[in-house]
Amino acid sequence: MRRTALTLLIAAATLLGVAAAPVQAATGKVVVFSTELQPLKVYENPTGCNQVPATAHTLSNETDGTIRVYADPFCTLPASLPLTGAIGELPAGYGTHVTGVGSFRA
Repeated sequence: MRRTALTLLIAAATLLGVAAAPVQAATGKVVVFSTELQPLKVYENPTGCNQVPATAHTLSNETDGTIRVYADPFCTLPASLPLTGAIGELPAGYGTHVTGVGSFRA
C-alpha cells in the first residue's frame, strides 16, 4: 500500500513539474485545414494548449519555432510524427496530418 501511494505521489509530482515548465510563446501562426467548405483556422502567436477543430485534417506550423502536436485534446499524449526523431515535435515550416481530437502547444 505504501509503495503504491509513493509511486502515485512521484507520478503526480512529475506531471506537475512538466505542466509547470515555462513555455515560450511562439511568434507567427499555426494554420489548420479542415475541409474545402470551411475557412482555415488560424492561431496567431499561439500560447498554451490549443485543441484543433473537430473536422481538422492538416496542421501547418508557420511559427518561428518548434511546436508539439498531441493525439488528445488536453496536450498530454504526444503524437507520432515521422518527420523528427523527437515524438510530437513539428519544426517551423512543416505540416502534418491531424485528427479532430488532437491538440498542439506552441
